[in-house]
Amino acid sequence: MPTQQAAWKDAVIAESDQTVVIEGNHYFPPESVKREYLEASATHTRCFWKGTASYYDVVVGGQHNRDAAWYYPEPSAAARQIAGYVAFWNGVTVRPARADADAESVPVGSGGGGWLRRLLRS
Repeated sequence: MPTQQAAWKDAVIAESDQTVVIEGNHYFPPESVKREYLEASATHTRCFWKGTASYYDVVVGGQHNRDAAWYYPEPSAAARQIAGYVAFWNGVTVRPARADADAESVPVGSGGGGWLRRLLRS
């Protein structure tokens, strides 16, 4: 898999060639995420098959993107491969790391399951 980057406000939040793609979202390994851009959030949602998700606010240059990153600290057995991995949405863009890559940049969260997170946060 090509190296993927998660970026917001011109800051690269995460970068890895070992992402796991589920429901159109790239889940980044914990060690590939730049924690200085994340602040813990009190938000939690429940996915019927992955379990309970916890959230981070993404913070760049003093600007907060509320609950723009999520992870499953203790996912169900069916999703155990993403335990602790971080995914992004709400304006954070996941794109190939190389500018000349053949894939286009796409906003994350437009894939399946994004509607479920929004519904549960309401």
